[in-house]
Amino acid sequence: MRSAIILTVLAIVALSLAEDNPDKDKNTEVKATEGKEVEAKEVERKEAEGKETENKYTDRFDNLNVDEIIANRRLLVPYLKCVLDKGRCTAEGKELKLHVQDAMQTACKKCTDKQKSGARKVVNHIRDNEPIYWEELTNKFDPKGEFKPIYEPFLAGKDPQK
Repeated sequence: MRSAIILTVLAIVALSLAEDNPDKDKNTEVKATEGKEVEAKEVERKEAEGKETENKYTDRFDNLNVDEIIANRRLLVPYLKCVLDKGRCTAEGKELKLHVQDAMQTACKKCTDKQKSGARKVVNHIRDNEPIYWEELTNKFDPKGEFKPIYEPFLAGKDPQK
């Protein structure tokens, strides 16, 4: 019984303090509104960043040494066989296999700058030094040659007009 009385008294005191300072409530409301606006802008910024990274392939393997791979045929061929469904795949190979067709059809639109550079280097190497694999890749991912006007300028170092 005693605690109920104390709680009632505390509630009355709190209400009376709130009524005594109406400007404080207005300031609190203004600060709360400003805080919500700042919070909303921050959420929008984070969403925009998220969408930007959502539209990119993972950069998890960006530090892969492509020069070492193309310099050593014993390293290169297993990747080619993986992509062509003729061999086992490493984690990197699986990731590559997931995106190679899309990258080919969009001039690597979702690639990071490092991936674009690496893709040009590797594909040009395959085209110049592994013509049989190049033919198999194009037969698998672009059998009608309809994406050649997209990926050829990209491979030449030119990004398509947007």
